[in-house]
Amino acid sequence: MISEAKSVQDYLDAIPTDRKVAFNTLRETILRNIPSGFREEVSYGMIGFVVPHDLYPPGYHTDPKLPLPFAYIASQKHFIALYHMGLYADDALLMWFKDEYAQFTSRKLDMGKSCVRFKKMDQIPFDLIAELMKKMSVQNWIDMYEKRYKK
Repeated sequence: MISEAKSVQDYLDAIPTDRKVAFNTLRETILRNIPSGFREEVSYGMIGFVVPHDLYPPGYHTDPKLPLPFAYIASQKHFIALYHMGLYADDALLMWFKDEYAQFTSRKLDMGKSCVRFKKMDQIPFDLIAELMKKMSVQNWIDMYEKRYKK
């Protein structure tokens, strides 16, 4: 499901009632713990946390007009999703996350490449997500991105 929201508030207003508390808590957890420099915006039909052009002028390699993506949250049809590019790009970070996940929830990790899916709203490991968000600064992400993806 891709939202047509033009602003973060529009996106939040459209969240189904049964997900509002969990989604807002997830967003607030990210905002409180993400290192300075990342900017919140709506892009790709989700709420994103990106490296703005004033910090990384080249932008995203697939479309330089777009800022460098880092993390996104979305209310999908059957789950809330957290997309974290650092988990996709950094094997050590991914292993840390997988190892820690079981200590924060009894739910089995439901994960794709960079997407962590939460189907049970009362089982989102907010403390783990807080720690995850603290682990990569803007400069760490730029360096990782350039090393792994920039041609």
